[in-house]
Amino acid sequence: MEYFDEKQQRRYIPNVVEPAVGVDRVVLAVICSAYNEEEVDGETRIVMKFKPAIAPIKAAVFPLVKNNPDIVERSKAVYSKLKEKFNVFYDESGAIGRRYRRMDEVGTPFCFTVDFDSLSDNCCTVRDRDSMQQQRIAFSEIENFLSEKIS
Repeated sequence: MEYFDEKQQRRYIPNVVEPAVGVDRVVLAVICSAYNEEEVDGETRIVMKFKPAIAPIKAAVFPLVKNNPDIVERSKAVYSKLKEKFNVFYDESGAIGRRYRRMDEVGTPFCFTVDFDSLSDNCCTVRDRDSMQQQRIAFSEIENFLSEKIS
């Protein structure tokens, strides 16, 4: 396919650049940039470090143990309250460390754990995915904390 330009008295073959941007390419780029492997205590930790605003799951709620009805009930109450505004996940299976690792792998930025102290002080432990630091936070402040961190 040749084209003849009469003004320039020249023949040439046109080249076409077809840029394509689709959702699949953008999602792949986001996933590739979020994927990290870290060495923690001699163990490889796989973490999807999504920014909290784009993380598919914003938070997880865990009871420390699943055989204490008071802790489970309080955990489910926190989960029910949070799921009204955020995409959250509830998990009570396995050891707490394994639950944290599962949430790290899917990119959940915050995990709220209801423990034995929670029954008396009305606070839970929040764990940050990136720093793995934990702090106590009042049940009444969880929603504001999450809104602030996500925005």
